[in-house]
Formats: sequence, C-alpha cells, structure tokens
Amino acid sequence: MKTFQREKKIYCGAGNTPDYMEVDIYQYTDSQKAAVKGKRAKKEKVSAPKQKNLNDKNAKRYFVQLAEANFGQGDLAVHLSYADEHLPATPEQAHAIAVTYLRRVAYRRAKEGLPPLKYLLVTQVGRKKQGTHRIHHHILMNGGLDRDTVEGMWWKIKGTKKRKPVMYGWANADRLRPNDNGISQMAGYIIKDSMGKKHWTQSQNLIKPWSRTNDYKYSRRQLLKIAEMSPDSEKYRLFWEAQYKGYNLIQCWRVYNENTGWAFYLKLRRRN
Repeated sequence: MKTFQREKKIYCGAGNTPDYMEVDIYQYTDSQKAAVKGKRAKKEKVSAPKQKNLNDKNAKRYFVQLAEANFGQGDLAVHLSYADEHLPATPEQAHAIAVTYLRRVAYRRAKEGLPPLKYLLVTQVGRKKQGTHRIHHHILMNGGLDRDTVEGMWWKIKGTKKRKPVMYGWANADRLRPNDNGISQMAGYIIKDSMGKKHWTQSQNLIKPWSRTNDYKYSRRQLLKIAEMSPDSEKYRLFWEAQYKGYNLIQCWRVYNENTGWAFYLKLRRRN
C-alpha cells in the first residue's frame, strides 16, 4: 500500500492568513486519499464534534480553535455561579438559565448599537469531595459592553428603583489579554479536566476553522531528519518557521508510531 506524508493546515480566523494556525503532518495512504478523491487542497470547514461535550480530546481541540478564531484582545471571559438557594436541579435547567442571560446581553448590545453577540458557553457540573454538585458556567463573548453591565445582568429577579435585584449568584467578567499563546490558556482553563461533566454551545455567527491539505511537501525521510533535531533547539524552531513564513512557532509536539513513523503537530501565530 502506497503511503505519503499529508500536511493539513487548520486556519483559525478570518481571511486567508489568520493570526492563528495549526498544522498536522502525518502519514496518509493512497486508499484513504481515493476515498476523498477530489477534495485535496480545497478549502474545507473543520468538522465539529458530533456531540458537543468536552470529555473528548478532539472536542477540546476544536473548542480552542473556535476560541482562537473568534475572540481576543478586549473580549470577555465571563464566569457565573449559583448561590445555594438558586442552584438549578439539573444541568439542563442551568443551561436554560444561561441562555436567557445571553439573550439579555444580546438585547443590551442591540440597544446600544453594538455588533451582534458572539459566544461560547460551557456549562460544567463540578463534584466536591463531599459528593456535592456545583453547576456553573464559563462564557467567552465579544466585547463592547462594560464589565459591570455584563455582571449585573446575572439576575433572577430584576431590580427596580425601590428594590435591589435578586442575583443567581456570583458573576465575574474579565477582559481577555492575549499573550504569545493568544487565548489558548484561557480557553484551556475553561475546559480544564475535572471530575464533573462539561457541555458547550455556541452562537451561530462564529467563524469556523477551515483547512487545506498538501500531500507533497514532506517526505518520510525528511521528517525522520527533523525528528533527530532537539525540539528545544533554535535550529528546530527556525526550521518550522522557515516552512511557514510569517508565523512564529508557539508549540510543536511529535509522536512516533512503529508502523506510520513520525507525526508532528504545530501551533503557530502570525508574526507582528
């Protein structure tokens, strides 16, 4: 069976050269290629996980790609919790409450003439050692509203001139401050491993990651030579940055398989 090395570029953002890109380099077979004949080198949307849960490695990766493609400097990470007396009985009830909250935010944005709301919503059920369950939410949303306004809409009973609002619980909105890794760290925090279950939803207006493939850039022998370099060396970094001009290498990990050889997985960010 004929094999070759496939390069798959995954673009996260608008335009043909977005700020963030991931590259997968792995062995591919002629039978696999024949099964999707005619699709090589075409622009394709990255497939979303069939079930939007965050217990799966691919789902976590797709979540980070969505976050990188849509959110950055000046956007918000919002964390919402419940007081004991307002704690929902089920994750489904909590999700419905969070969706109602997001509708308030969307309405307020429209009222102030801001662009439509974009968001990623994670509903998580944590488990404490004592066996108690705490449902809470993490949301990435586009900026425009001030933090106090966003936090103040986490109410169960709206306040009036005569009475204060009854809040569901604690709310905190932080401005995103991307570093060299963008917002991957924040997105990773939102989907960090825990004993509980996590489910996520998104607004329909998000930019979807898209990909292109190339089956002729690398040979197996060339990848073997690359694998002989120290991954911490300057030579190793410069090699990859020479392959993807205009981008800085943020992270690269490699995996060896006796049957398929080396596979490389890169994260790159456009050089400013």
